Amino acid sequence: MTHDERRLQVLRAIVEDFVSTNDPVGSKALVDRHSLGVSAATIRNDMAVLEDEGYITQPHTSAGRVPTDKGYRLFVDRLTQIKPMTGAERKAIQSFLEGAVDLDDVLGRTVRLLAQLTRQVAVVQYPTIARSGIRHVEVFPLSTSRIMLVVITDSGRIEQRVIPLNVEVTEEQVADLRSKLNAAIGGLRLSDASSRVADLARNVPSEIRPLAACVASVLLETLVEQPDGRIMVGGTANLTRDLHDFPMSLRPILEALEEQVVILRLIGEVDPSTVLVRIGEENQHAGLSSAAVVS
Repeated sequence: MTHDERRLQVLRAIVEDFVSTNDPVGSKALVDRHSLGVSAATIRNDMAVLEDEGYITQPHTSAGRVPTDKGYRLFVDRLTQIKPMTGAERKAIQSFLEGAVDLDDVLGRTVRLLAQLTRQVAVVQYPTIARSGIRHVEVFPLSTSRIMLVVITDSGRIEQRVIPLNVEVTEEQVADLRSKLNAAIGGLRLSDASSRVADLARNVPSEIRPLAACVASVLLETLVEQPDGRIMVGGTANLTRDLHDFPMSLRPILEALEEQVVILRLIGEVDPSTVLVRIGEENQHAGLSSAAVVS
């Protein structure tokens, strides 16, 4: 093992111990806890080099060392190993989520589970309805002058609206429109369905055209064109476990979590096929400069 490789192993040990104990890490602790194969004096020399290079720092004269943002970045980029879930863990998570009754329940269970597993704050974004596919459209009469419109998406989301009508309709007319709606837009993404909805309203038989126009208006204005962005947050209390992690106060982080626009922007910048880790000052929002964001 070269000197550089050993120093990387020392840095790995410091990060792992500090994350685990929240206490500055000294050379003796590294010798006792890790099989580094060298003396405490050699480790002290390696720690001095790591400190000179900006990967660790000494918070107090008599204390051990703690990682800096630069040290965490090197740890994330080169030293971490992702532990795959065991079959038992996967089964437990699947069983926990299968008990959910609707999308809100699924996301609520997900954010609580993620917060419990990581012991951190967890944030989950609702599926963006404009990107969802239409699984089924249901239209049924509430009276001769009111109908209920229900759109079920492939993400499990359900949107429903009560639509007042300026004409009276029959159950047969409502059933006819339901069939035509599903034939026209079933399987499409909501963001791609607007032209089909508009065409449908113009091309249906004249006897259901007023009904189709009312339904099309609701679909276009409320479901297709409305911007969507909702999040669910869990585990905020986890921030209070280690208050010394935040040198100033928790207030900037709590304020950032309350600003949904900030969180949605962070989520929106992520490629769904990758994991992105922002550490400290890498977070553009000032309120998150003392935190790491994994998305």
